[in-house]
Amino acid sequence: MDTQTLPASSITIEVTARGIPRQADIDIRTSLLDLLREHLELTGTKKGCDHGQCGACTVHLNGRRVNACLCLAATCDGAEVTTIEGLGTPDAMHPMQAAFVEFDGYQCGYCTAGQIMSGVALLNEPCGPANSDVREAMSGNICRCGAYSNIVAAIQHVRKG
Repeated sequence: MDTQTLPASSITIEVTARGIPRQADIDIRTSLLDLLREHLELTGTKKGCDHGQCGACTVHLNGRRVNACLCLAATCDGAEVTTIEGLGTPDAMHPMQAAFVEFDGYQCGYCTAGQIMSGVALLNEPCGPANSDVREAMSGNICRCGAYSNIVAAIQHVRKG
């Protein structure tokens, strides 16, 4: 068999993260989550279930929230990716980050980055005004510690300005 007809097992892609275009040579099977954590060293995005069930890996891809564990990095070539590291800093937190601190929207902290990224995305998505509407919109993000009422309170605080 002619080896030149076999598909390449690795590719070079470029994504913009934290406003900086970054290139990486990756295996074609690499997930966006593994690209962020292992190649770009953006470890704020957590690997929870690695099956799209917990939401710990939520990031924004071209402005929309996605589970990074379910996205093939190869499909993200040329995309803008926003992770928790690109949202704010300790000295200049995003309002959602500040609200999570103020309302104790975290316990162990493992899900917090994904919860915050989903909460920020929710600000630009259709969502009714009730707490139940927020809970429904956030249903893809699991908190093992059960801090849901605090998470909803933080999100509602930011939504109300």
